[in-house]
Amino acid sequence: MAEIIKMPRLSDTMTEGVVAQWLKKVGDKVEEGDILAEIETDKATMEFESFYEGTLLYVGVPEGEGAPVDSLLAIIGDEGEDVSSLINGEGAAEETTETKEEPKAEETKEAAPVEIPANVEFITMPRLSDTMTEGTVANWLKEVGDKVEEGDILAEIETDKATMEFESFYEGTLLYVGLNAGESAEVDSLLAVIGEDGTDISSIVEKFKKGEALESTPHNSDVKEAEMPKADNSKKEETVMVDTVVVESNGRIKASPLAKKIAKEKGINLAKVNGTGDHGRIVRRDVENYTEEAPVAALAQEAPKAAPVAASAPAAPVYVPTGEEQQEEVKNSQMRKTIARRLSESKFTAPHYYLTIDIDMDNAITSRKAINAIPDTKVSFNDMVVKASAMALRKHPQVNTQWTDAATVYNKHINIGVAVAVADGLVVPVLKFTDNMTMTQIGADVKDKAVRAKSKKLTPAEMEGSTFTVSNLGMFGIREFTSIINQPNSAILSVGAIVQKPVVKDGQIVVGNVMTVTLACDHRTVDGATGAAFLQTFKQYLENPVTMLA
Repeated sequence: MAEIIKMPRLSDTMTEGVVAQWLKKVGDKVEEGDILAEIETDKATMEFESFYEGTLLYVGVPEGEGAPVDSLLAIIGDEGEDVSSLINGEGAAEETTETKEEPKAEETKEAAPVEIPANVEFITMPRLSDTMTEGTVANWLKEVGDKVEEGDILAEIETDKATMEFESFYEGTLLYVGLNAGESAEVDSLLAVIGEDGTDISSIVEKFKKGEALESTPHNSDVKEAEMPKADNSKKEETVMVDTVVVESNGRIKASPLAKKIAKEKGINLAKVNGTGDHGRIVRRDVENYTEEAPVAALAQEAPKAAPVAASAPAAPVYVPTGEEQQEEVKNSQMRKTIARRLSESKFTAPHYYLTIDIDMDNAITSRKAINAIPDTKVSFNDMVVKASAMALRKHPQVNTQWTDAATVYNKHINIGVAVAVADGLVVPVLKFTDNMTMTQIGADVKDKAVRAKSKKLTPAEMEGSTFTVSNLGMFGIREFTSIINQPNSAILSVGAIVQKPVVKDGQIVVGNVMTVTLACDHRTVDGATGAAFLQTFKQYLENPVTMLA
């Protein structure tokens, strides 16, 4: 019997996998335990073995392509077995046919679209910012029964960022208001209805609220689009430019007042600007980002007209930039997608604040030289930083925590993650029970994990469970920087380069070796005084490394 192999979840954060390489091809015999493919996750490339034996009958994801977790990856069964029903999903559908036949019939009967009268427009809650998911009506500037002209301000909408005026794109009478002032609703929910005075829309509004199918009668704009003459091949470029502009039945171009003002100031023809706002409306960013690309034919026609002017009054030479604008799209790897998702979640959910301190590294430099003078011993400044962090966490357990909505979790163990740059982005190998390790052990473990991280040989288990993170860019000459917290940690330490600069010691200005570190803290779990106390302890350990050996 054929067995469906689904895209496995090979890490706790994996939502999609990419087939890096198939080690079996369709028609090959497969034994239990054989490696089917190498799967690229968001953290590493891992071998995926078969739990079944038989013949590989179908491959659902080609090499180099991705698919969501639990989607069809392959099918293994008896040689020559027909698996077309499994590929098309018919097998799963047959199981529920009997139980769903009657409800489907009833649903089909009730789902007949209700016709919306001509010239009635449903206004939904607009998305006025890129992060907006809900809007609040701060104030209505029109009331039910009022006449509305295109461009009139209907209401003031409070978004997650600001309170903004929302203007009408239509004209008619305000027939219905879906929200009272002060009430909120999700983006795309019903806000208002505009149409001809006296139109009965009560039944249609109820259908809209229930999410039932609605069918509009042809509007003027639809008719106009149908009546627009087709351009011939000689005017292909002009047709492309005009087709993207939304024109009302009265010949007006849909554009916000601000967009019209900016276009007038810059001398831009709005008929050539592509609208990206609601319903194709031209907004401010469309005008500001517009670059005119005049057709060659138009330039040829304008050239003779400009010639007499040039002959009578030679113009000063104008610099014209030359060259070709190019772009290249590179498909985002699973690692890059996960980095983007996790760091965005951290930055916009955890209230970050930053504490910066300078550390005198003179004693650390002397101690490191003495330690490395011992045969077969190699300690880096990063190893010293990691060790000092672990010992400081032991004295300040509030920093070794994580936030949940129900409680603050205090980690009794100390696992420090060390950020490592790889070709596709960034990974964070974890040193388990770091406070119990020597600096030599820390150095060996970090080096081993960094080498395997760059060849994508780290296992997910080796990148999970951190309670604190260290990010060091000092080797790149970066003097100071801030990092985004690696959740669910409560803090991350950013380590800069050791630089020589004037310092005051015993009342004298001397040349000192100074390293700047910045602690990013989650204010939900770590208060400012707590973070400052942690840095003071960390500073004491690094400025007196012998105390870490006690």
